[in-house]
Amino acid sequence: MGEKNHKNDQSADYFKELTGDIASAAPKEMDEIGIRIKNIREEKELSLDELSKLTGFDVELLSNMEQNKIQPQLGTVIKLSKALDSAFGRIVSGVGDKLYSVTRKNERMKISRSTSHKGEKQVYTYMGLAPEVKGRHMEALIVRLEENPEDEMSIHDGEEFIYVLDGLVALKIGADSFILEPGDSVYYLSTTPHLIAAEKGNATILAVIYGG
Repeated sequence: MGEKNHKNDQSADYFKELTGDIASAAPKEMDEIGIRIKNIREEKELSLDELSKLTGFDVELLSNMEQNKIQPQLGTVIKLSKALDSAFGRIVSGVGDKLYSVTRKNERMKISRSTSHKGEKQVYTYMGLAPEVKGRHMEALIVRLEENPEDEMSIHDGEEFIYVLDGLVALKIGADSFILEPGDSVYYLSTTPHLIAAEKGNATILAVIYGG
């Protein structure tokens, strides 16, 4: 019994260390996504109006993303990557240059945040676990969820695997709702309307996302 408790304490300490940098991230580290979106759009010689027609997002929303007034959610990034014919990971974490990535728990990771579509509320922050790998098709992320009373459902291409590390997670998928506890997991096609948030306060998950 004592040995089991000791292992649980080690696990809790590990995830606390892994996610500890999320809250103290410098703003400039979290503002790179808008710059990457703008750079890729300009590489493709697309105007904001043209990108709006390709994605269905308002020009004002796209402009606010590029100016970092709004931090796009991951589902939004996947839609943008499709329209821009660019790898999902390039927008989320940048271009990698390695064949593999070993991530130590004490190594600093790239950190980003996501807000509501109006930019008024932060809904989660996340860290990439393997941004250095080139040509990757998946993104492995540690995500710190917050409550999301706006209930913005997301639908986009791809697949997602979620594993709860700590806290309680509220999951809506299609017409069904679940409360996930630490150790619970879910795998779903992202083409099904879904919403994942902290049930109360904060929760931390491991998310593996394939952009399709």
